[in-house]
Amino acid sequence: MRIDKFIWSVRLTKTRTLATKECNSEKIKLNNKFIKPSAEVVIGDSLEVKCNPVWLKYLILEIPSSRVGAKLVPNFIKDCSLEKDINLLKELEHINKQNKLLGIKGRPTKKVRRDLDSLKE
Repeated sequence: MRIDKFIWSVRLTKTRTLATKECNSEKIKLNNKFIKPSAEVVIGDSLEVKCNPVWLKYLILEIPSSRVGAKLVPNFIKDCSLEKDINLLKELEHINKQNKLLGIKGRPTKKVRRDLDSLKE
């Protein structure tokens, strides 16, 4: 099975198009090598997916025939990511949720930056 189809099948991405884009932008590694979306996957391969700022690692246990339900995903891939990477990712998600609740959206605008500068003085 193609790597882009596999990533979509085991619900690591929402669409197959996104899976292809991630492969092309070097956010997917197969056996520690950046690969093209057409690369073939076999049982026992190691798969790494970039979730900024960490690489999540998976072991391929089985190849699905089509997209699988969320409850069946553990039958096809095993999460081998380090505990510290998972904790860092959860911490960043929590910070982003807090910022969203406070109304902080990315970089400050020019007006907000001026207001911050006036507060500093």
